[in-house]
Amino acid sequence: MTVRAAQRQMVTERLAGHLLATGLARTSVRQMAAAAQVSDRMLLYYFRDKAEALGEAMGHVAAQLGGRLEAALPAGRRLPPERLLAEAARIATEPEVRPFMALWMEVIAAAARGEAPFAGIAGQVTAGFLGWIETRLDIEDAERRAATAGLILAAIDGLALLEIGAGVERAAAAAARAGDVRFTP
Repeated sequence: MTVRAAQRQMVTERLAGHLLATGLARTSVRQMAAAAQVSDRMLLYYFRDKAEALGEAMGHVAAQLGGRLEAALPAGRRLPPERLLAEAARIATEPEVRPFMALWMEVIAAAARGEAPFAGIAGQVTAGFLGWIETRLDIEDAERRAATAGLILAAIDGLALLEIGAGVERAAAAAARAGDVRFTP
Protein backbone atom coordinates (compact mmCIF):
# COMPACT_ATOMS: atom_id res chain seq x y z
CA MET A 1 0.00 0.00 0.00
CA THR A 2 1.36 3.43 -0.92
CA VAL A 3 1.78 6.17 1.67
CA ARG A 4 -1.03 8.14 0.01
CA ALA A 5 -3.34 5.13 0.08
CA ALA A 6 -2.56 4.49 3.75
CA GLN A 7 -3.19 8.13 4.62
CA ARG A 8 -6.42 8.13 2.63
CA GLN A 9 -7.53 5.03 4.56
CA MET A 10 -6.76 6.75 7.88
CA VAL A 11 -8.72 9.84 6.77
CA THR A 12 -11.62 7.62 5.69
CA GLU A 13 -11.68 5.90 9.10
CA ARG A 14 -11.69 9.25 10.89
CA LEU A 15 -14.48 10.52 8.65
CA ALA A 16 -16.51 7.38 9.36
CA GLY A 17 -16.09 7.93 13.09
CA HIS A 18 -17.11 11.56 12.65
CA LEU A 19 -20.28 10.57 10.79
CA LEU A 20 -21.22 8.04 13.44
CA ALA A 21 -20.65 10.61 16.19
CA THR A 22 -22.31 13.65 14.58
CA GLY A 23 -24.51 12.40 11.77
CA LEU A 24 -24.76 14.45 8.61
CA ALA A 25 -25.11 17.80 10.37
CA ARG A 26 -21.38 18.55 10.28
CA THR A 27 -20.36 17.59 6.77
CA SER A 28 -19.02 20.78 5.26
CA VAL A 29 -15.58 20.28 3.72
CA ARG A 30 -14.05 22.34 6.53
CA GLN A 31 -15.81 20.29 9.26
CA MET A 32 -14.88 17.01 7.61
CA ALA A 33 -11.26 18.08 7.23
CA ALA A 34 -11.10 19.05 10.91
CA ALA A 35 -12.58 15.70 11.91
CA ALA A 36 -10.05 13.90 9.70
CA GLN A 37 -7.25 16.01 11.20
CA VAL A 38 -6.15 17.33 7.83
CA SER A 39 -6.48 20.66 6.03
CA ASP A 40 -9.27 21.35 3.55
CA ARG A 41 -6.70 21.09 0.74
CA MET A 42 -5.43 17.72 1.98
CA LEU A 43 -8.96 16.35 2.21
CA LEU A 44 -9.46 17.30 -1.42
CA TYR A 45 -6.07 15.79 -2.26
CA TYR A 46 -7.23 12.41 -0.96
CA PHE A 47 -10.72 12.67 -2.47
CA ARG A 48 -11.96 14.24 -5.71
CA ASP A 49 -14.63 16.16 -3.84
CA LYS A 50 -16.89 16.13 -0.81
CA ALA A 51 -19.19 13.57 -2.42
CA GLU A 52 -16.36 11.07 -2.86
CA ALA A 53 -15.20 11.62 0.74
CA LEU A 54 -18.73 11.04 2.05
CA GLY A 55 -19.15 7.99 -0.17
CA GLU A 56 -15.90 6.44 1.06
CA ALA A 57 -16.71 7.21 4.70
CA MET A 58 -20.21 5.74 4.36
CA GLY A 59 -18.71 2.67 2.68
CA HIS A 60 -16.46 2.27 5.71
CA VAL A 61 -19.43 2.70 8.08
CA ALA A 62 -21.39 0.07 6.14
CA ALA A 63 -18.39 -2.28 6.26
CA GLN A 64 -18.13 -1.83 10.04
CA LEU A 65 -21.79 -2.71 10.46
CA GLY A 66 -21.39 -5.55 7.98
CA GLY A 67 -18.57 -6.93 10.12
CA ARG A 68 -20.83 -6.92 13.18
CA LEU A 69 -23.54 -8.67 11.20
CA GLU A 70 -21.08 -11.21 9.80
CA ALA A 71 -19.80 -12.02 13.29
CA ALA A 72 -23.36 -12.56 14.52
CA LEU A 73 -24.59 -14.47 11.48
CA PRO A 74 -21.68 -15.86 9.45
CA ALA A 75 -21.94 -16.59 5.74
CA GLY A 76 -23.15 -20.08 4.99
CA ARG A 77 -25.62 -20.08 7.85
CA ARG A 78 -29.14 -20.01 6.42
CA LEU A 79 -32.11 -19.36 8.66
CA PRO A 80 -35.87 -19.41 8.27
CA PRO A 81 -37.23 -15.88 7.75
CA GLU A 82 -38.67 -15.66 11.27
CA ARG A 83 -35.32 -16.48 12.88
CA LEU A 84 -33.36 -14.18 10.61
CA LEU A 85 -35.78 -11.32 11.33
CA ALA A 86 -35.51 -11.95 15.08
CA GLU A 87 -31.70 -12.04 15.00
CA ALA A 88 -31.42 -8.96 12.79
CA ALA A 89 -33.91 -7.08 15.01
CA ARG A 90 -31.89 -7.96 18.08
CA ILE A 91 -28.68 -6.72 16.47
CA ALA A 92 -30.25 -3.54 15.07
CA THR A 93 -31.49 -2.46 18.51
CA GLU A 94 -28.24 -3.07 20.39
CA PRO A 95 -26.89 0.17 21.92
CA GLU A 96 -23.63 -0.14 19.96
CA VAL A 97 -25.56 -0.29 16.68
CA ARG A 98 -27.79 2.75 17.37
CA PRO A 99 -25.35 5.27 15.84
CA PHE A 100 -25.22 3.21 12.64
CA MET A 101 -29.01 3.07 12.40
CA ALA A 102 -29.44 6.77 13.19
CA LEU A 103 -26.90 7.70 10.49
CA TRP A 104 -28.64 5.35 8.06
CA MET A 105 -31.97 7.11 8.68
CA GLU A 106 -30.30 10.46 7.92
CA VAL A 107 -28.83 9.10 4.69
CA ILE A 108 -32.22 7.75 3.61
CA ALA A 109 -33.90 11.10 4.39
CA ALA A 110 -31.23 12.99 2.42
CA ALA A 111 -31.63 10.57 -0.50
CA ALA A 112 -35.41 11.07 -0.41
CA ARG A 113 -34.83 14.83 -0.72
CA GLY A 114 -32.61 14.20 -3.73
CA GLU A 115 -29.46 15.46 -2.02
CA ALA A 116 -26.25 14.39 -3.70
CA PRO A 117 -24.48 12.06 -3.16
CA PHE A 118 -26.92 10.32 -0.84
CA ALA A 119 -29.16 8.64 -3.44
CA GLY A 120 -26.16 6.72 -4.76
CA ILE A 121 -24.90 5.90 -1.28
CA ALA A 122 -28.36 4.73 -0.18
CA GLY A 123 -28.65 2.54 -3.27
CA GLN A 124 -25.28 0.89 -2.71
CA VAL A 125 -25.82 0.29 0.99
CA THR A 126 -29.34 -1.04 0.43
CA ALA A 127 -28.13 -3.42 -2.27
CA GLY A 128 -25.40 -4.67 0.05
CA PHE A 129 -27.74 -5.33 2.95
CA LEU A 130 -30.37 -6.96 0.73
CA GLY A 131 -27.68 -9.27 -0.62
CA TRP A 132 -26.50 -10.05 2.92
CA ILE A 133 -30.04 -10.94 3.99
CA GLU A 134 -30.73 -13.02 0.88
CA THR A 135 -27.63 -15.16 1.39
CA ARG A 136 -28.79 -16.00 4.91
CA LEU A 137 -32.42 -16.82 4.15
CA ASP A 138 -33.37 -20.46 4.02
CA ILE A 139 -35.74 -20.01 1.08
CA GLU A 140 -35.09 -21.89 -2.16
CA ASP A 141 -37.26 -19.84 -4.52
CA ALA A 142 -35.12 -16.85 -5.62
CA GLU A 143 -38.09 -14.52 -6.22
CA ARG A 144 -39.62 -15.27 -2.82
CA ARG A 145 -36.22 -14.99 -1.15
CA ALA A 146 -35.66 -11.51 -2.69
CA ALA A 147 -39.13 -10.32 -1.67
CA THR A 148 -38.69 -11.65 1.86
CA ALA A 149 -35.29 -9.96 2.13
CA GLY A 150 -36.96 -6.66 1.22
CA LEU A 151 -39.56 -7.14 3.92
CA ILE A 152 -36.93 -7.98 6.53
CA LEU A 153 -34.86 -4.92 5.61
CA ALA A 154 -37.97 -2.74 5.79
CA ALA A 155 -38.78 -4.14 9.24
CA ILE A 156 -35.26 -3.49 10.51
CA ASP A 157 -35.25 0.04 9.16
CA GLY A 158 -38.69 0.45 10.70
CA LEU A 159 -37.23 -0.40 14.10
CA ALA A 160 -34.81 2.50 13.69
CA LEU A 161 -37.70 4.81 12.81
CA LEU A 162 -39.67 3.52 15.78
CA GLU A 163 -36.73 4.14 18.10
CA ILE A 164 -36.31 7.71 16.83
CA GLY A 165 -40.02 8.50 16.88
CA ALA A 166 -41.33 6.52 19.86
CA GLY A 167 -38.26 5.79 21.95
CA VAL A 168 -35.79 3.05 22.73
CA GLU A 169 -38.19 1.05 24.90
CA ARG A 170 -40.85 0.88 22.19
CA ALA A 171 -38.34 -0.25 19.59
CA ALA A 172 -36.85 -2.82 21.97
CA ALA A 173 -40.31 -4.21 22.70
CA ALA A 174 -41.03 -4.54 18.98
CA ALA A 175 -37.63 -6.15 18.37
CA ALA A 176 -38.27 -8.66 21.14
CA ARG A 177 -41.47 -9.74 19.35
CA ALA A 178 -39.90 -9.91 15.87
CA GLY A 179 -39.62 -13.69 16.13
CA ASP A 180 -43.41 -13.87 16.45
CA VAL A 181 -43.85 -12.68 12.85
CA ARG A 182 -44.77 -15.49 10.49
CA PHE A 183 -43.91 -15.70 6.82
CA THR A 184 -46.07 -18.02 4.74
CA PRO A 185 -44.44 -20.53 2.41
